[in-house]
Amino acid sequence: MSEAKVALGKRLFFEPQLSVNGRYSCASCHDPARSFSDGRTLAVGTTGDTLPHNAMALINVAYNVSFGWTDPRGRSLEAQMLKPLLARHPVELGLAGREASVCAALAADPQYRSAFDHIVKAIAAFERTLISGRSPFDRYVFSGEHGALSAEAKRGMALFFSQAVGCAQCHSGFNFAGNWRDAQGATGRASFADNGTTTRPMRVPTLRNIALTAPYMHDGRFATLAQVLEHYSELGRRAQAPEGGHQDRRLPQRPLSARERAELSAFLESLTDESFARRYAPDAGASQVAGK
Repeated sequence: MSEAKVALGKRLFFEPQLSVNGRYSCASCHDPARSFSDGRTLAVGTTGDTLPHNAMALINVAYNVSFGWTDPRGRSLEAQMLKPLLARHPVELGLAGREASVCAALAADPQYRSAFDHIVKAIAAFERTLISGRSPFDRYVFSGEHGALSAEAKRGMALFFSQAVGCAQCHSGFNFAGNWRDAQGATGRASFADNGTTTRPMRVPTLRNIALTAPYMHDGRFATLAQVLEHYSELGRRAQAPEGGHQDRRLPQRPLSARERAELSAFLESLTDESFARRYAPDAGASQVAGK
């Protein structure tokens, strides 16, 4: 993965010519200012079609076992990227059947003289460089900076990894997204779970930079972390009710007190890597294309 390939992919990531009407780029749904998410409840394509889910943040995606909310079969960034580029129902970038004409249009710029599959590979190379690992949590756990976390966040961390609350039963691993893939291969199948909002299991999303990626859940139904924690607290209450035994046993088994929710929120906010956000801040404006 050469520097030239990554640089080309970065430019293409912000290139609105990679949409049927020249209005959207990859960054329209994956804005650097929002940790490469888009702030919408549900993502919207370049022609105005509403997608069934919101845009997942692109953080440490090089280590993902699969991509997207519902389908575990997309197991590479290159394969995943074909969906937003070529999907027809709903339209995201709308390039289906127009691949050759897009390449011809881009060829007017000497830096873009490349076949369509090379465009996809270059963007994937750039996405693999979106590495985040210097949050207060990382500095506390991996660098021994004991002052990086507040006392409240440390209590929240203990709750997060406790059996009773159970957050880490789904949000495990260094990316807080369950199983991952590295040079040794995948640690297991892509992690899916019942989050208590749908009958269909959803892929477990990363919690890194979560303070920057509202709204939350696959359908963006919760605007704040406080609402998310209230939701899981309610699931804990249901688990104790006579009819509550049917829900995913990895979900909380008891309600959370107001203090516990505040402590968990403090811990979740400690997963924000400000250096990651600053690294791509100069590029954030490039995502503000027409229609954003």
